[in-house]
Amino acid sequence: MLDDVAIRLSAPVDHDGVEDRVAIEEPLEIRAGGEAIAVTMRTPGHDEELAVGFLHGEGLLAGPVEHAGPPDDLAANVVEVRAPLRRLPSARRFYTTSSCGVCGKGALEEVTVHAPPLPTGPRVDRATLAALPDRLRQPGFEATGGLHATGLFTPDGELLAVREDVGRHNAMDKLVGRALLDGDLPLAGRVLCVSGRLSFELVQKAVVAGCPVLVGVGAPTSLAVELAADRGLTLCGFARGHAVNVYAGAERVR
Repeated sequence: MLDDVAIRLSAPVDHDGVEDRVAIEEPLEIRAGGEAIAVTMRTPGHDEELAVGFLHGEGLLAGPVEHAGPPDDLAANVVEVRAPLRRLPSARRFYTTSSCGVCGKGALEEVTVHAPPLPTGPRVDRATLAALPDRLRQPGFEATGGLHATGLFTPDGELLAVREDVGRHNAMDKLVGRALLDGDLPLAGRVLCVSGRLSFELVQKAVVAGCPVLVGVGAPTSLAVELAADRGLTLCGFARGHAVNVYAGAERVR
């Protein structure tokens, strides 16, 4: 039986005469400073977290968020964030999709502006890192097979929060946005785990959020490994069952 989360993240469709459920994907316009900053394809839900997490990951926020939510004068699928910005939104515009994150950004220098090298610690057992994907709660994925997840864990492997979305970068933005709104950034002493491959933009978002350890079910890209090593992030891939590969930051792994 589907729980409320799975129902909210999916929609029924007819498949060969049988009802199936597919992940919902709709556009979201993120606005700040009175201008449209980005359009991303996402699964509706936790939109305020997504908008705040995206702006934080891009280094645009210069102070606390005063408001994040639908503007009064626009329809659904729009979130307006009121917060001081580091630069004018019109200086740079983004178009993102559910598969690529911030397309074409790909420069290590851009990340170092917003994220100093990560501090030492914590140390995590290799067996705990390998087991994290199995501890992710993914009702939307179980219902549709079409959603990514990002989970926030303690070094002992306790799941603190999880978000799902059609975009792997959106799932992390939602989680980081929630932490920012709760005053829990940086994520020092925490571990992030993602359900797919480890791309440059996911390492970027983890580093900017101040999280020292990132684990993924799939493989990392070359630029993801390079950025992790440069910023002192522990990057672990192919976490399945009792095995995990450590690509950077092995000093944190017992």
